[in-house]
Amino acid sequence: MVKEVLVTGSSRGIGKEIALYLAKNGYDVVLHCQKNIEKAKEVQKEIENLGSKARILQFDIKNRQECLNTISKDIEQNGVYYATVLNAGIARDNVFPVMEENEWDDVLNTNLGGFYNVLKPIIMPMIEKRIKGRIVTLSSISGLRGNRGQVNYSASKAGIIGATKALSLELAKRGITVNCVAPGVIESDMTKDLPVDEVKKMIPMKRFGTGKEVASLVNYLLSEDASYITGQVISVNGGLYS
Repeated sequence: MVKEVLVTGSSRGIGKEIALYLAKNGYDVVLHCQKNIEKAKEVQKEIENLGSKARILQFDIKNRQECLNTISKDIEQNGVYYATVLNAGIARDNVFPVMEENEWDDVLNTNLGGFYNVLKPIIMPMIEKRIKGRIVTLSSISGLRGNRGQVNYSASKAGIIGATKALSLELAKRGITVNCVAPGVIESDMTKDLPVDEVKKMIPMKRFGTGKEVASLVNYLLSEDASYITGQVISVNGGLYS
């Protein structure tokens, strides 16, 4: 039986890379986007060309009721997911003394609030159906070490690490693993405006990572080979701050 995986924020960037990598490895994918449905449809077509199935859910991960309604309806119609990959997130960088209220609230409500909003409608159906499944969250090196101009982002990503570790303890006896991937500097829309040469000097491998390198780790954590790994935070960072 083909296993189905929900990947949030999968219309572009790292989420898209994860969705395509999983499809290449035999998973069916439930894509997610908030606004850019056309981009999501392009990813859907790519997945179908690979021989896997894909459908699209559209909702705002910081809107609790929207998450509940959309995800619950999808599970009712199509069954419980084998795995969920919480990739969707935003950044609103600013130094803390001049950080606006909305910059703080938007990032915390999206990145950390999304953990609750997306997983809450999913966990109980997994337990009820005795799915020995997988949950993978995406944090960041900023959540491990902090970063100037990212007090809000670092707080949200550190919170995801704590939530991941706690949830892993609650679900371990159910055979559901919960792990966290913490990327370093990865080529994506979120890093395109960085001073490339300066940032590369800070990275021992002297290059940015790729979405594929993150996706391959996610794929492993979803596999049967990773069934005894839970509550872990694994950083894909080229040696940065290791």
